[in-house]
Amino acid sequence: MRTSTVRRVCLSVAAAAALTSVAACSGSDSGKSDKQSSGVVKADPIAALRAVEKKTGGESSARVEGTTQMGTTMSMEQSGTIDWTDGLTGAMEITYTGGSMADAMKQSGGTGTMQARYFKDGYVVNMGDGFAKQTGGKHWIYYGYADLAKMAGASGEAMKQQMQNTTPDQGVKSLLASGDVKKVGKEDVRGVSATHYSGTVDVAALTAKNSELDAAQLEQLKKQLSDAGITTERVDIWVDDNDLLVKKSERGQMKTGELNSTVYYSDYGTKVSVEQPPAADTVDFAELLKQQQGSGSGTS
Repeated sequence: MRTSTVRRVCLSVAAAAALTSVAACSGSDSGKSDKQSSGVVKADPIAALRAVEKKTGGESSARVEGTTQMGTTMSMEQSGTIDWTDGLTGAMEITYTGGSMADAMKQSGGTGTMQARYFKDGYVVNMGDGFAKQTGGKHWIYYGYADLAKMAGASGEAMKQQMQNTTPDQGVKSLLASGDVKKVGKEDVRGVSATHYSGTVDVAALTAKNSELDAAQLEQLKKQLSDAGITTERVDIWVDDNDLLVKKSERGQMKTGELNSTVYYSDYGTKVSVEQPPAADTVDFAELLKQQQGSGSGTS
């Protein structure tokens, strides 16, 4: 496989980040957070967030729009719709706006914008005409979550679990599980009056608590997070008067620079329709890797 093809294959893996922001930081069970809180100051925000968790989690779909920055590796904008009625489905448009990934995209002839579609067991990304010229006319790459988990080890398994359980209320659960919830106050979010809550999350500890990784995988994940320089993350959420999440931000530090994600949620209950691209226009990511290995070290 040619080097430019490999670059573009790697680029589309980041489509996962467009949806989950940071795969390791969302929680799935905040049942013990009440024991971590004490006093009048924390009781009110926790009780309020319980209501938000229930109301937002009870919805089935939403429109999402946001930005993500991962140090010097990439910065991107994303927008689309997701449905979590029975596993995760949705469609997103992703535009790389900076970083080494954006540079690689330009070098390989890409426009910097990709279409991604998410399904229960994986997702597909349209890599454009330049990519199709190198893959027998196929524009789409399919990424099975199980395959990504095998190839990326513990971080891949954590991402698989996160991708299959992504809902807007995950940010609320993370904040509740942190034991560090503060009510900041009332603010305006795109013309909507919202209440702002904030807290700090230990990324590795929260992942260990809420994932289904075994002991060996947890140790591997902790090492991968440590190598990347990721330890804690500040989580902020904004909630409207109907107890629905309207904005979430996550900020932290990596060895390559700042980790920063902001996502806006709107149009809860919107209809989401996602179609699989034609099989004749789709190539499997795992097959591409086999082709690369079979051809040795790919060069242009």
